[in-house]
Amino acid sequence: MDSLLFTATSGASRVMKAQHVRSNNLSNADTAGFRADMERVQSVQLQGAGFDGRTMVVTNSASTRFDSGDIIKTGRPLDVAITGDGYLAVETPLGGEAYTRAGNIKVDTFGAMSINGFPVLSQNGPMLVPDYQKIEISERGRVSVVPPGGGAEIEVGTLKLVNPPAAQLQKESDSLLHSVDGVPFPIDETVQLAPEHIEGSNVSAIDELLNVMSLTRNFEMQVRMMKTAETLAQAGNKLMAAR
Repeated sequence: MDSLLFTATSGASRVMKAQHVRSNNLSNADTAGFRADMERVQSVQLQGAGFDGRTMVVTNSASTRFDSGDIIKTGRPLDVAITGDGYLAVETPLGGEAYTRAGNIKVDTFGAMSINGFPVLSQNGPMLVPDYQKIEISERGRVSVVPPGGGAEIEVGTLKLVNPPAAQLQKESDSLLHSVDGVPFPIDETVQLAPEHIEGSNVSAIDELLNVMSLTRNFEMQVRMMKTAETLAQAGNKLMAAR
């Protein structure tokens, strides 16, 4: 009875963690540049005296899907989407470097570019632009502006674009991708952008919803197993009490 209870509890714990991962994916189905997570589990056979008949579940850290999302035309000059492989570099609150596929760039009143609150990095540090009448980002990440009142177009910097192997990236709690060893990646001149476009999430809302429903049914089954174990334990206690 204890074996049944612990096995069911292990399964239910794994299902709850998987639901958290899938629910987070579903809630970010419309988040630009979001990369879906996948839960990872491992079965571990318990060793002991007698017949080794129990297998428990161990949940490992979630992995990340790196396939691209759909590229959507927005017509907004500050929106960019990466075509093919590559990432935009941003600065973390601790001054480190992280990477994203989200290209919904904003410019604050001081001229600082940011993506979802993280400063955008140029090839020479944080990207800053002067007051402008018109702004344009080229396919190679070069940022040009036309000053207020018109005049010649001025190039003010180039976005830092990198293209590291997926194995050297890990997703952290800030939803950004970080270097596994913490060392910033070099600039890759081959990465190209699609100006006035944005890349959507690579989450399939239908697949995630079906997975959540399947996990819910699985969780209910584990709970029924725990209730069955409780019923068996109560029946055994009654037999012992009768003696």
